[in-house]
Amino acid sequence: MEGLFFLLLITFSITTTALPDKPGSGQINSNSVLVALLDSHYTELAELVEKALLLQTLEEAVGQHNITIFAPRNDALEKNLDPEFKSFLLQPKNLKSLQSLLMFHILPKRITSPHQFSSAVVSHRTLSNDHLYFTNGKVNSAVITKPDDLTRPDGVIHGIERLLIPRSVQEDFNRRRSLRSIAAVLPEGAPEVDPRTHRLKKKPAPVPAGAPPVLPVYDAMSPGPSLAPAPAPGPGGPRHHFNGEAQVKDFIHTLLHYGGYNEMADILVNLTSLATEMGRLVSEGYVLTVLAPNDEAMAKLTTDQLSEPGAPEQIVYYHIIPEYQTEESMYNSVRRFGKVRYDSLRFPHKVEAQEADGSVKFGHGDGSAYLFDPDIYTDGRISVQGIDGVLFPEEKTPVEKKTVAPVIKKTTKPRRGKLMEVACTMLGSQFPTCQ
Repeated sequence: MEGLFFLLLITFSITTTALPDKPGSGQINSNSVLVALLDSHYTELAELVEKALLLQTLEEAVGQHNITIFAPRNDALEKNLDPEFKSFLLQPKNLKSLQSLLMFHILPKRITSPHQFSSAVVSHRTLSNDHLYFTNGKVNSAVITKPDDLTRPDGVIHGIERLLIPRSVQEDFNRRRSLRSIAAVLPEGAPEVDPRTHRLKKKPAPVPAGAPPVLPVYDAMSPGPSLAPAPAPGPGGPRHHFNGEAQVKDFIHTLLHYGGYNEMADILVNLTSLATEMGRLVSEGYVLTVLAPNDEAMAKLTTDQLSEPGAPEQIVYYHIIPEYQTEESMYNSVRRFGKVRYDSLRFPHKVEAQEADGSVKFGHGDGSAYLFDPDIYTDGRISVQGIDGVLFPEEKTPVEKKTVAPVIKKTTKPRRGKLMEVACTMLGSQFPTCQ
């Protein structure tokens, strides 16, 4: 009896040792298909997977089921891909589009020998919830050049001739390129300002679509925090030229994904209502350039600089230029003109820029900042440029006025001539002028 129990115990231990890991364990060994992809000759695809921050997502998928990867050739991504489309994918604000494109190449199941599919169309759902269609050795009309190129216990990689682009990513690229998303609503002209009274006219004249607004940006801004707790609506009717709120939300998400600008995003969204105000300005047709200090620079702000009422708003206002500038346009300006003074939303203070060390330097003295991360976000209406310091307006020292003593005029009697004195002495009172 004891020998039978010992035999069963040994059998159970051997069986449990031979069992594979649980599907949801998420442990990736060196024989995984993901390791094979990163070490394979599909270097361009592996690099995109790392830039899209998809490794953890794919590790979780492999821990649950097998996957099938369709990997394009390197030259298909290096030479045969539209440079403008590749630049679109690599921009931080388009991270979701890049992730959708890569997940479009991965199936949550194991498919071997897909080149042997018959002429009948077979579809399979991808990790991006889209479908791939197989027929006659092709996937979405792309030839499968190397079927079963790399096989591993948890997946397989097939080589294909070109990149597969889902319709959602293609439409997103087209909208970004042609700015169709900002023209989806019927444009309505901005109101006209009477130059005599500096007030809005009751019946605004029609303005061509896309024309800059007539009202100055300072008049369209909301009152300060001491006058109104929330930003006042800008001029115009219910239908605007642009979807400013969506664009502001997009650039704030870009700041968070880019990294190192969380403090600036927190001030715009949580500490103030400037994000809402910027969205309304952009909706009315204004363009903005944001000089965003990084987290390291924001950490140097003292309590005294932030404790005064409206201090965060005034700091951010000074970092917003009411015109559209990119790193290239600003650098060309300072190279050509030396020093350039840009208007800021903190009227009447201006931001001074000049060329220094092959870059653009803002401010002066110890309070200066360099253009650190150029073109973090550029969409034709909002431009975000990262700088390594917080800018403050130059404080002009008051000139002491010299007190001038009043001039005292002394009246002197007219002096008589010597001949007149002698005559008065000789003649006395007989001479009329001597009396």
